[in-house]
Amino acid sequence: MNDVIKTAQLAKDSAIKAQGLSTEIKNIALNRIAAALENDKDTIFNANKTDLQTAQNDLNNGKITLSAYNRLKLDENKFRDMVQGVRDVALLNDPVNNIVWSKNIAEGITLKKITCPIGVIGVIFESRPDVISQIVSLCIKSSNALILKGGSEAVNTNKTIFNIILNTLNSIDEFPRNMINMLYSRDDVKLMLEADGYIDLIIPRGSNSLVKFIKANTKIPVLAHADGICHIYIDEFADIKKSIDIIIDSKCQYPAACNSVETVLIHKARLNDILPALINSLIENGVKILGDNSIVLASSAVLPAFNDDWHKEYGDKILSIKTVNSLDEAINHINEFGSKHTDCIITENDANAEKFMSLVDSAGVYKNISTRFADGFRYGFGAEVGISTSKTHARGPVGLEGLTIYKYKLYGNGDIVSDFVTGKRKFLKS
Repeated sequence: MNDVIKTAQLAKDSAIKAQGLSTEIKNIALNRIAAALENDKDTIFNANKTDLQTAQNDLNNGKITLSAYNRLKLDENKFRDMVQGVRDVALLNDPVNNIVWSKNIAEGITLKKITCPIGVIGVIFESRPDVISQIVSLCIKSSNALILKGGSEAVNTNKTIFNIILNTLNSIDEFPRNMINMLYSRDDVKLMLEADGYIDLIIPRGSNSLVKFIKANTKIPVLAHADGICHIYIDEFADIKKSIDIIIDSKCQYPAACNSVETVLIHKARLNDILPALINSLIENGVKILGDNSIVLASSAVLPAFNDDWHKEYGDKILSIKTVNSLDEAINHINEFGSKHTDCIITENDANAEKFMSLVDSAGVYKNISTRFADGFRYGFGAEVGISTSKTHARGPVGLEGLTIYKYKLYGNGDIVSDFVTGKRKFLKS
């Protein structure tokens, strides 16, 4: 038996034991983890500095992108949010062993739908070492076992953060051993994907190519989004200031994020007032602008956009702008070219907003607000394990609820089906 399968097997055994963890013990563990991370902050930053030095060489040689480098970098804000996210999860209600509903299906027979953990979660991620604490905290609170596989570009930071968390959990007697695990070898990814007898759900967090590779090479259910092609539509009834503020924030606040806007659609009626001010603001913020013919004619700073550009997730300070003739055209464009991640309308017309939000088929549909709000921490989930664009049990930012499933518990007293088949007994009407 190889080491990865052995790890998965031990995690499976741990997942069963984890279902017996009390809410109190889980919260104690989370608060101790947050304190331990704070106490070892300098160690974490030193490890990240080592990774960044290697990554800088790779960036200079074209081996990694600027967005990947930025995701790797830990700063004071990321670290603060990382620690606060762990504490916020401790404050959330326990998502396990809750009664969704209960009903009597016959005299003396009670059926209950109860929330429960999924089991063993496998997370394969690139660049972002701050996701470790997010995912660990959510798995602890939801009583799931966890196997992490980070990218080699963040190996020092990953090991440091993980070992701090592991040592904290190992100091708590009630916690089952092997509940959280981390793999480091590139070959481990393939072996993880083959562990369908032990791992219940795979969550990839990384590039489009990583997600596609994982989906194509495993029998394990995958929860993910392949692209983050987010749109903002400037409606005929949009406010100028709101339009500019929201688009600049959505593009420039953190361009490498999957919830950064990539395409802006503008109603033809607003080409003369909003567009010039928007272009000026984008240029001032260092954004490269691509546009259709109408947008190119509006400014010499705009480069022509080609059809492929409407499909692109730039992950950088690049933005495509397209003119549309109507709200319906905007909706159709988003549903055709978008990635079902997060899309926004800027408008003062409530009817247009509701139509947009009803007909755009995305995990997040927004009105008059930055797409950068598409995040589990900002939704009040404490943290997130990722963002899903699928239509299974979880969609959008996935927090605690997305890491639980349910089981049916049926309580009887010697009851048999034959009595109902013969008519001796009858089911109660709903």
